[in-house]
Amino acid sequence: MPIAGVNVTYDPNTLVNDGKPIELDWWAWTNVEQFQAIADAYSEIHPNVVINVVNQPWEDYWTKLPLELQSGGGPALFNVHNSQHENLIANMEPYDIDPADLEADYAGAASHLIDGETHYIDLGLMSGAIYYNTDMWEAAGLTDADIPTTWDEFREVAKALTIRDGDQLRQAGFNFNSGGHTMQAGLAYQLGQNLFEADGSTPAIDNEANLEVIQRFVDIYADGSGDPDFGAAGTDSFGQGLSAMTYAWGWFSGTLKNDYPDLNWSAFQTPVPEAGETPYALDRYNGESTFGINANASEAEKEVAQDFLRYFLTDAESMKELSLIFSVFPAYKPIADDPVFAENPALAAFGEIDRYIWPGPIPATFETTTATMWEEILFNGVAPEEALAAAQATIEKDLSGKDFVSSEGLYAFYSGN
Repeated sequence: MPIAGVNVTYDPNTLVNDGKPIELDWWAWTNVEQFQAIADAYSEIHPNVVINVVNQPWEDYWTKLPLELQSGGGPALFNVHNSQHENLIANMEPYDIDPADLEADYAGAASHLIDGETHYIDLGLMSGAIYYNTDMWEAAGLTDADIPTTWDEFREVAKALTIRDGDQLRQAGFNFNSGGHTMQAGLAYQLGQNLFEADGSTPAIDNEANLEVIQRFVDIYADGSGDPDFGAAGTDSFGQGLSAMTYAWGWFSGTLKNDYPDLNWSAFQTPVPEAGETPYALDRYNGESTFGINANASEAEKEVAQDFLRYFLTDAESMKELSLIFSVFPAYKPIADDPVFAENPALAAFGEIDRYIWPGPIPATFETTTATMWEEILFNGVAPEEALAAAQATIEKDLSGKDFVSSEGLYAFYSGN
């Protein structure tokens, strides 16, 4: 059989576990059928190996898996979400693959290096885009030529898409309710502002860049193009056909397909501050992670797991299928130009892939605290300057004594604050 892969390679013409029977469990919380199909295809090459994909619901996964691993048990393979990095990393076996080969084949792989070792990488990348209702777009007399590339243009398009009956908002031009914190974490990068100071540990929230981001969207609501009380969540309002535009990450395309199949929509790249100028970074991104290997597994299980890992990382068709299922831009560079990805508007909305920045598995306080900050601004009339200062203080307190260090410094265009 041919050797697969480009830099990371897989040779199927070798015995695994000396041909002796062996069985591994692989825990997953979603897409179990697809993962089992990959495991079964591997078993067709190595009939002595059986890999059972075990469905562990998300609600229990992050309680059950860390406890199993910490007690020295657990499955040989388990799917990873990088938000749970600290709960898993101590019990993860490093990948037996040259990090340089991983970086050559997988975008962003270097950002997951810890002391020269890799324990998981991204199989696909997800970031934000502007979703728009194409029926509302056409009804407003807009065409593809009107897709905004700057925030000033976006503000005018939001006005054009807004419908009011007197003082009553009937159709929001743009709705970011419950999503302000998601935008906040990424769009200050457009202005050259990192989430962390140069030491990688001190949060950088209370600054002019974040204030500008807040004021931009406060002004759009002040125009009358949206309202904090017009639906609890912008994404829900969009799906219900009440709002013409919203900001969301790639997962939203799957939600629209499943929950709102009759809605006509598309997406475009998030606008930037200045026309014709590439910003420091377009937005932050996060990844759909590859699986981890249990450091407590037997030597035989780890040997098979490492072999299966190479098979998994060089299986181009499965990587393409998983990227489409998860609505992520493929991290596997050999398939990045496949035209099938241009058929998904959310993936096609990605800009230059190397202009997105990953801050690392940032602590949850960033999301919860900035979500509270936006509630204070929109519903309690707190001045943005005060809300930012309060958020800065809260996040600093929450991170006190923690060992978190940002991955921002690994960004190819990194510039410290």
